[in-house]
Amino acid sequence: MEYRLVDRLPTVEEFVAVTSAVGWADAYDPAAIQASLAASLHGVVAVEGDRVVGLGRLVGDGAIYYYLQDLAVLPERQRRGVGAAILGRLEEWIAARASSRTFVGLFAAGESVSLYRRFGYAAHDDMTGMFRVGPR
Repeated sequence: MEYRLVDRLPTVEEFVAVTSAVGWADAYDPAAIQASLAASLHGVVAVEGDRVVGLGRLVGDGAIYYYLQDLAVLPERQRRGVGAAILGRLEEWIAARASSRTFVGLFAAGESVSLYRRFGYAAHDDMTGMFRVGPR
């Protein structure tokens, strides 16, 4: 079945279904998902029939800083261009709004690194991405 891209955020249920399918079920506080989605700048979902098979969203300040967050595709739909299509649509959205010095960041894991490299993302020797989970 063919998928179509829709410029919208996933519902909480869609978000949980896709992110759980890729092994991220324990990565989020379920009570915070709705507020997190609502605070997003933009989202894109890939839909097959009436089912979301992939999603991605942008967070940030909408001016200088954009962060690609939660790009995920159901395992049975991976390696079919769905993730690249979602990323491409998010990139178009940024390009329509960004200045020449906009910073677009992300965290890449595993096989996703090659996808991001195709879109011009790179690790930098003089920078280290860092994060912490939970309050200090």
